[in-house]
Amino acid sequence: MARRGSTREPAVDPEMMVPILADTLGPLGGPVRRRAARGLQELGAVDRAVYSAVATTPTPSLDEPLRRLSNAANNSRLWLAIAAGLAVAGGGRGRRAAVRGTVAIGATSALVNLAVKSVWARRRPDRAGTGVPRQRHVRMPASTSFPSGHAASGFAFAAAIGQDQPWLGLALRFLAAAVAYSRVHTGVHYPGDAVAGALIGEGTGQAVAGLMDRLPSARRSSKTGHSEQYVPPDAENAEGAPG
Repeated sequence: MARRGSTREPAVDPEMMVPILADTLGPLGGPVRRRAARGLQELGAVDRAVYSAVATTPTPSLDEPLRRLSNAANNSRLWLAIAAGLAVAGGGRGRRAAVRGTVAIGATSALVNLAVKSVWARRRPDRAGTGVPRQRHVRMPASTSFPSGHAASGFAFAAAIGQDQPWLGLALRFLAAAVAYSRVHTGVHYPGDAVAGALIGEGTGQAVAGLMDRLPSARRSSKTGHSEQYVPPDAENAEGAPG
């Protein structure tokens, strides 16, 4: 039997999130509250059912690669290594993309770990009780489960990189999705944690990249005393091209 105390799990059980969320919807009226609570209960049931299905499906050829991928993304090491490669070999655009991606990781990590995880204190899954094979196991984090920080960081990095290099951003989103799934496969997250983390990361990464694109124009405008129209990075290369 797994020792729950070893991971310092919070006191809030996943099922307790349903009445808590339903109570916050009380001012909207009884029928709305009941429908919201029912929908949350059903989503929670699907979330746990998918987690159990993944846990009990034998995948011996996938277990080791996914375990290694999950560990490679710890502390964003995978994404920072890719950023370093871009900065060294990618020229000016590569360095710009690497900076965007790194800033996006930092902003997303702060949002997830300092804000979202402290609000939704969801317990980590009971992977021993659910039957996750031991050969899949990675270290069970001490933090709360919702949302997945690995998924959030991966999608934030991919979204920020994609601002300058769309095809690379697309490829990195596939890699981020594999990392997000690896967290479910190794038993440390529910599928809903990974989906929520991916959505948060995608949105934050795009917001950070867009903001960083506008900062140079804002600085130039403040120095010259007039506004300048924002020109996307790709449009710079098209200037002077025949119409």
